[in-house]
Amino acid sequence: MSASCDLEPDILDRLLAARDREKSPLAKNALEMLVTNANIASRDQIPVCQDTGIGVVFVSVGQEVIVEGDLEPAIQEGIRAGYEDGYLRKSVCDPVTRKNTGTNVPAVVHFEIVPGDRVRIGFLPKGCGSENMSGLVMLPPSAGIAGVEDYVVQKVKDAGSNPCPPVVVGIGLGGTFEKAALLAKKSLLRPLGNPNPDTNVAEIEQKILQRINKEGQGVMGWGGINTALAVHMETYPTHIASLPVAVNIQCHAHRHKQIEL
Repeated sequence: MSASCDLEPDILDRLLAARDREKSPLAKNALEMLVTNANIASRDQIPVCQDTGIGVVFVSVGQEVIVEGDLEPAIQEGIRAGYEDGYLRKSVCDPVTRKNTGTNVPAVVHFEIVPGDRVRIGFLPKGCGSENMSGLVMLPPSAGIAGVEDYVVQKVKDAGSNPCPPVVVGIGLGGTFEKAALLAKKSLLRPLGNPNPDTNVAEIEQKILQRINKEGQGVMGWGGINTALAVHMETYPTHIASLPVAVNIQCHAHRHKQIEL
């Protein structure tokens, strides 16, 4: 419920900063409405967007943790109860019959084992206006970083107003076909304003962000200098013959929550 109604401070700060630097009166007014909408949603505990998403969960389990019972069913039940008790729209359906499950589960859950004695859970209720604008390409290594940048910028440009910009752009670079997509989604959990700790990757993030905003599509496609609020890239070693690139776009609301147990 909280993830759907209460935007994290880093998102609100970026929206306010975008509003203050925006030159286009139309885009500035739109940003003001987005901020007002977020404040009303938090105050009245109503969803910031009618699309309350499909649940995506990242679970990092410390190798010293002993879990009593079944962890994934407990997560699924928590999401089911949250959508039911919070009167959130249930949008999950069978991909073949398109019959709604009526519960907004199953969510998509990713597990990883990490050092330590804690369990960290990251939750993204992913709206599909933005999710549908995702993409993945297997570039030849000869394309280089310039080819990676071109692909990402063009992907955001082609998305237009569909993902409700200003957007957050998650990028996965390297690994394999499926690893790149997972990296792109996971990068969205990083707080806005926190660059990749690898300075080379951080420079690429900044360059792509600047290029996207120079395209001029702007807020909701109405022009201006704020098409994207942030670009997050995560990387992983890949094969010498391969250069996988995945793009996962998040809307201006960028709903997410994390908790450590």
